[in-house]
Amino acid sequence: MSMFVGRGTPRSLYDVVSEASSAVVIREYSSSFGLASRLLAEPVRTQVRNVYALVRVADEIVDNPDPTLAREARATMLDWLEDDVRHALRTGYSGNLVVHAFARTAIAVGIEDDVVAPFFSSMRTDLDTTRHTPESFERYVYGSAEVVGLMCLRAFLAAPDAPPDRGHQYDRLAPGARRLGAAFQKLNFVRDLSDDHDVLRRDYFPGLDVEAFCDRDRDLILDDIDADLRAAAAVVPDLPPSSRRAVRAAHATFAELATRLRAASADEIRRTRVRVPTAVKLRLAVGAIHGGRS
Repeated sequence: MSMFVGRGTPRSLYDVVSEASSAVVIREYSSSFGLASRLLAEPVRTQVRNVYALVRVADEIVDNPDPTLAREARATMLDWLEDDVRHALRTGYSGNLVVHAFARTAIAVGIEDDVVAPFFSSMRTDLDTTRHTPESFERYVYGSAEVVGLMCLRAFLAAPDAPPDRGHQYDRLAPGARRLGAAFQKLNFVRDLSDDHDVLRRDYFPGLDVEAFCDRDRDLILDDIDADLRAAAAVVPDLPPSSRRAVRAAHATFAELATRLRAASADEIRRTRVRVPTAVKLRLAVGAIHGGRS
């Protein structure tokens, strides 16, 4: 039985404002996700934005490069955020607008502690871990990214157009959702290799010497990411129509980023942040609308 309780009260002005606040966070922090999320049907669009806004706030606590913000202060802020999330999931309310919006979504779609706890555990890892082992890397990617895919899958399968056997569908689609989250996270690690190493003093990929990063390193990492993307693509056609086009667009955008990273030299990846131009993102979004099953 869930530790979280539902709310019987109607949607209030505070609920509306909290969701609008989450939408602002997404719009300002992620152009790629913001574009893809527009292809989601309601209420899934708002619910997924609510999930990602909380993720962005937690990321900001641990990733803000301001050297005057001490580790102890970040740890306290992260503890407060996690405590607030857990309180809101029990009561349905928070004084933090982003947490309030997340709790509304979590209660509505069935996001529970089995994914909330690993997420905060991974966020806490960033406060201290500067170099990962294969085991710690696997745990980190699961908690920081794969569980976010699972949270979104809960929202997808709670949509009005989702099939009635949602528990069975969740079990069947969850591996693909995890692989998509993992691919997104690993691509971000490659794209942000320089900033993570030089500014945040973190080396995520186990055994990788960032100072000696070479084309072979790039290809080995991208081969692993391509395998994640292929596994994720296999389940996209089975998503409900309300979410399928958006996930297809997000997948296409990150597949394009992987292609561009493979075409860039290792030195270029170390010196610049490889991006997918906005015009290309728009083209891929249009392709997601018209391609495959709609």
